[in-house]
Amino acid sequence: MVNELFITNRHLCQGDFLDILDRLAALHPRGIILREKDLPETEYLCLAEQALAICAKHQTQCILHSFTQAAFELRHPFIHLPMTLLRCLTEAQRRWFQVLGASCHSVEEAHEAASLGCTYLTAGHVFPTACKPGLPARGLDFLRQVCQAVSVSVYALGGITPENRSLVLSVGAAGTAVMSGALRYIEK
Repeated sequence: MVNELFITNRHLCQGDFLDILDRLAALHPRGIILREKDLPETEYLCLAEQALAICAKHQTQCILHSFTQAAFELRHPFIHLPMTLLRCLTEAQRRWFQVLGASCHSVEEAHEAASLGCTYLTAGHVFPTACKPGLPARGLDFLRQVCQAVSVSVYALGGITPENRSLVLSVGAAGTAVMSGALRYIEK
């Protein structure tokens, strides 16, 4: 499997979400980010337990999203956070995570996330995407600047397709992060 992060959004799935998650995990991506941030924390915790079991079965890394308390409760030290939540963690909490990712939308945020101990970043949105209707894409120059600004791995996010994947890799991205694009792998 290519160096790709799959980001979940159960609202995009047609069919059973856990079945789709199982099929995605079987593809052995770099990781699956469980991004169901609209759920109440108790429901997210229950879903996370199921997702962790599915990913473990396939030896695929599962990265929780936003719910740091759920990660602490499950003793799962892999999380991805928006910058607003990353900034709220104490230094000890940040150090507890073995994998700590953040969503960055500027070079300044990338610098900040790296200084706060992130082990990887997502940078976007690089290309136009249905997930951000009406917002202009930041483009390849933005991505190049982020990749050059930090020493951690940067995953390009937003509008990533098989046709433009090589472009983001050519400007220094370690890989890609896809949400709706992840489903194309199992729809074949």
